[in-house]
Amino acid sequence: MNTAQIKAYAPKARTDFIKAVTERAARFGIHSDTLIDPIEFKGDLAIIGSQPFSRKGGELREKLVGRVKQSGFEMFIRSHAYTWFNRFVAIRYMELHDFLGHGFRVLSNPNGSDIPEILEHAVDVDLPGLDRQKVIELRLVGDKDNELYRMLIIAQCNALHKAMPFLFEKIDNEAELLLPDNLLHSNSPIRKMVQDIDEDLWKEVEIIGWIYQFYISEKKDEVIGKIVKSEDIPAATQLFTPNWIVKYMVQNTLGRMWMATYPQSV
Repeated sequence: MNTAQIKAYAPKARTDFIKAVTERAARFGIHSDTLIDPIEFKGDLAIIGSQPFSRKGGELREKLVGRVKQSGFEMFIRSHAYTWFNRFVAIRYMELHDFLGHGFRVLSNPNGSDIPEILEHAVDVDLPGLDRQKVIELRLVGDKDNELYRMLIIAQCNALHKAMPFLFEKIDNEAELLLPDNLLHSNSPIRKMVQDIDEDLWKEVEIIGWIYQFYISEKKDEVIGKIVKSEDIPAATQLFTPNWIVKYMVQNTLGRMWMATYPQSV
């Protein structure tokens, strides 16, 4: 596999997703370990700083604050950025292999349009928990595509929860608040994923390993040769093993043992 495009894309994607998640956290008044805007609940509203949110939004925001206090702001941001990045990588791979069930691409459009196919066919999409009436209302308004697309993304992630709960945690909790904004913009993290990596490269499942390898490459360079913190151990120690190396190792270890034991199996 030619990894040049992946090598160029993935480190920038890490920066982009960290930036996008940081901006979402700031929207809910979470700026650092020590700079967290106060919250006040008034009836059905939650006032964060001077901005009004729904009570549920305020309650979910407080859960995010709890996570920041537990893990620290930097680790909190990095973890959520990586989680959303992983989800979009998985969806991109599955949409190009027609694994999503409903038949529509979620991040791209086979016709080359910048409008994701699932958004064009929003009223035809059948996903568990998706409010069809709300979808129709937002579609008819005409200027609510970003809101509608967020709904579709969340519904798609929840639909994948049963198959891959380790990656697609059911999003009816605080994780939803950190889904990056402006996903339809030309410079959004997912638009770059679609534009910067040719579709042909997604034919091989190895691409997922290579994307991860290059995603953590800059962090690996930062920690190598230093005292490694526990949260940096993956970046310092994990290395993707391409398929040909795995085959070579198996053939020259287990393969040799098998041939020595069962020479007639040739």
